[in-house]
Amino acid sequence: MTAARVRSGGRPTLEEVAARAGVGRGTASRVINGSPRVSAHTREAVEAAVAELGYVPNRAARALAGNRTDAIALVVPEPETRFFAEPYFSDIVRGVGAALADTDMQLLLTLVGNDRERRRLAQYLTAHRVDGVLLVSVHADDPLPDLLEQLGMPAVMSGRRWASETLASVDSDNFGGAGAAVGHLVSRGRRAIATITGPRDVYGAQRRLDGYREAMSGAGLEPDERLIAPADFTEEGGARAMRELLARRPDVDAVFAASDVMAAGARQVLREAGRRIPDDVALIGFDDSAVARHMDPALTSVRQPIEEMGRTMARVLLKEIASESQERPQIVLPTELVVRDSS
Repeated sequence: MTAARVRSGGRPTLEEVAARAGVGRGTASRVINGSPRVSAHTREAVEAAVAELGYVPNRAARALAGNRTDAIALVVPEPETRFFAEPYFSDIVRGVGAALADTDMQLLLTLVGNDRERRRLAQYLTAHRVDGVLLVSVHADDPLPDLLEQLGMPAVMSGRRWASETLASVDSDNFGGAGAAVGHLVSRGRRAIATITGPRDVYGAQRRLDGYREAMSGAGLEPDERLIAPADFTEEGGARAMRELLARRPDVDAVFAASDVMAAGARQVLREAGRRIPDDVALIGFDDSAVARHMDPALTSVRQPIEEMGRTMARVLLKEIASESQERPQIVLPTELVVRDSS
């Protein structure tokens, strides 16, 4: 048994770790709490002292002393029905969980589907019950991001609210992905190319529409608003939009749906109308989820790295919590067109 353990009654203290490493108590604390604001040499010295002394952090005391809860909230402003029906959300959760696996952080999943739940969450956040927040599927008029800014709480969103976003965000290249989808359809000889959009108040959905419009213009195809049908990222919404498109433009020969789930709804309507896929109408989705791989025919889709988005969101948030950094990065991850039988 070391002298340090004898002096502390059998349990090494943070002060003893700092003394063994030859650094101050605050520096030792920053290393143990994962702060990046220490040199590699110092980190090695503190970690060696921790190993030699067998130091185990007292989480409760650490949280109290640093006004920390060791918990972050993953907030999804959507009803339960959409959360459990849309593979996007489960992939995000999986990625966030992977990033937190080697930390002491607890993850609290919160669905906010109505005003009452939003008010309850606001009270919870105002009481600083968590160290930070991950926001998924944010609409432009959602008051939660502004509340988080007012509270000064670390927060990261999956996608921006608008181009001049002030909170940190992680997104995929929605614009480029949509352009690749339309370019592929054009290369296959399609000309009456329709799109089923997501909600216009979701920035990522708007960027997919922007990418569609630019790719159509770049291919020399005249813009036709009758080829654009708004929906809500649900299968029912995709089916409804497809019916509208067939009524407006019976000659439609291709559809780019802004999600795989909406593409599934569109496929059902096309089949009911006697349209063969891809012979009569080519079909492309977005996400490259399990839905795409299991459709018949298998769905061509724009792959966005959803799990990696979740991991990156969590890493950015942990860095912001640890360092109290004012940096709020806007990270955009690449997309990739995965070609299958539907196009």
